[in-house]
Parts: sequence; structure tokens; C-alpha cells
Amino acid sequence: MAEAAEVQAKYDELGTYIQSVKGKPGPLMPVMQKAQDVFGSLPFEVQEFISMQMDIPMVDVYGVATFYSQFALEPKGKHVVGVCMGTACYVRKAEGILNELADQLQAAPGMTTADGLFTLEATRCLGCCGLAPVIMIDDQVYGRLVPEDITDIINKYKS
Repeated sequence: MAEAAEVQAKYDELGTYIQSVKGKPGPLMPVMQKAQDVFGSLPFEVQEFISMQMDIPMVDVYGVATFYSQFALEPKGKHVVGVCMGTACYVRKAEGILNELADQLQAAPGMTTADGLFTLEATRCLGCCGLAPVIMIDDQVYGRLVPEDITDIINKYKS
């Protein structure tokens, strides 16, 4: 019962915010950012709520949610693991790093582990080309990697 009250409080908070920006130009992006801050992601139900409250077609809300990488349709894990797939990393075998992470985490790119601890993402250039291939876990960069490095790195975040 308490969980339902928490969810309703989140919808109330979002609804209040929507009403405060509804008449302003270009409110959809700020509303979606607020919704993601409140809910942690933008699942279908939240997108539907935004659509109804703002009188915007659902296809438009979904289009924005899926076009911009800042929006997540599912909750992210406690730790976000980004594998750089930019040119420098790619030619230095970043795909092997990504595959090793997917194997160890049992999660495909774009997915979150069953325990909610990690979200694995294939990213664009992280700006660390001299350290290629690189991964970023939260705000920590790991470079000059080989697949054999992954176990020790992931274990730091499991404890």
C-alpha cells in the first residue's frame, strides 16, 4: 500500500510541474527531464501520463524519448558501464571489451543486469582516444584495456 502512495506522489509531483510549464513555449523536453528525475526512467505509463496531461500525441512523446540518448525507457543500474565504440577504440578492439562485459554481466548493451547493479551501454567517443580502448563506469575511466582486465574492474563495483 505504501508503494502505491509513493507512485501516486510521483505522479502528483510531475502533474504539478506540467501545470507550471504547460503554457510556456517548448515544454516537452523539460517535462520529460523532470519525469525522468522523478521516476528514474520514462516507462510507457509515464509517457502516456505526459501525453494526456500535455495534450500531445503519444507518438510525439515516444519519439522524443527514443531519439535523445539522455532519456531511458527502463531504470538504469546503480553503475552505468559505457564502452567507447568511437573510431580509435573500435580499431583497438573495443568490441572484444564489450563482448567480455556482456558475458560477465549477463546483459546485452542497452540492458540492465537482473540485480539492478549494472547497465551496459555502447557509447560514442569518450574523448580518451590516447587510452583506447576505454570504458567508463559512472565517472571513472579505465583505459588501454584487454578483455582479461574486465573481471577485476567489475569486481570493484560488486562489493
